[in-house]
Amino acid sequence: MASSLPVKETKLMDVKLGELPSWILMRDFTPKAITGEIQRGYYRYYKYLYARAGALLGFLLAAYGLFNYYSYKELKHEQLCKYH
Repeated sequence: MASSLPVKETKLMDVKLGELPSWILMRDFTPKAITGEIQRGYYRYYKYLYARAGALLGFLLAAYGLFNYYSYKELKHEQLCKYH
C-alpha cells in the first residue's frame, strides 16, 4: 500500500526501510533548516520535560501537605494531653 503523502513530508517513524535513502536525500541541509530542526527538537523535549516536572512538583506538594496535616493532628492531640 503506497502512502498518499510525498516521501519528504512523511515522518521518520513512517518511512519504510527502502524509502530511507531517498527520504534522507530530500531533507533540507541548509544551516537555517538545521537550526530550525534543532530548535524544534529542543522545545519539544523541554515542553515534555516541564510537563513531567510540573506533575512531579504537584505530587510532592500534595504529599507534603498531607504529611503536615496528619502530623499537626497528632501534635495537637499531644499538646492538649499535656495540660490535662
